[in-house]
Amino acid sequence: MSLHTTAAHLVTLAEAEGGNHESLNPALTGGGALAVLLLLLWITTRFNRDR
Repeated sequence: MSLHTTAAHLVTLAEAEGGNHESLNPALTGGGALAVLLLLLWITTRFNRDR
């Protein structure tokens, strides 16, 4: 199975499942993920003061 064939099957499967859920706001989800990643970055830099 090639990468192109696998990708085509996954796209077909995703479209069959209905796509986005009505209660999920992409901007809120992305903003929340960004906030969590920035928090983890800040925590990592606080614990890594020896550099």
